[in-house]
Amino acid sequence: GDCFPCPQEGCPMMGHYADRFPAKLERVNQKYFLNTAADPPFTTWRQKVFIKLSGVKKMRGDINLVFHDTEGNTKEYEIASGVLSQDQVYTKYLDVEINPKNTKKIEFLWNKTIFTLLWARLGAERVNIIHGEDGRR
Repeated sequence: GDCFPCPQEGCPMMGHYADRFPAKLERVNQKYFLNTAADPPFTTWRQKVFIKLSGVKKMRGDINLVFHDTEGNTKEYEIASGVLSQDQVYTKYLDVEINPKNTKKIEFLWNKTIFTLLWARLGAERVNIIHGEDGRR
């Protein structure tokens, strides 16, 4: 995540478009890393998620985001698990299998543990997502 979001000239690409980043090609023994999805076409989009919680001060559980696209596909990602606090902003890099251009909605899910008080409520005060391609929110 150190190079996120991409620099102004764009994210260095492998393969057919690698020649657009000549400075990267000059390095000897350059290492390249590629995150892929589990299913064809194996494409993922790097996104950085920030979630500020609201509700009770502290509680145990986990928070997830579910991405929905325009074709009815969904994919769920865990953002945080354990003791959750409304005073904290949770940040995570995700390699999302749903194209940001086709994202219809993003759903916030909170699952509390069995030992959490029944009346306790937790929500998202703010959810920000930065797309890695061009820094869009």
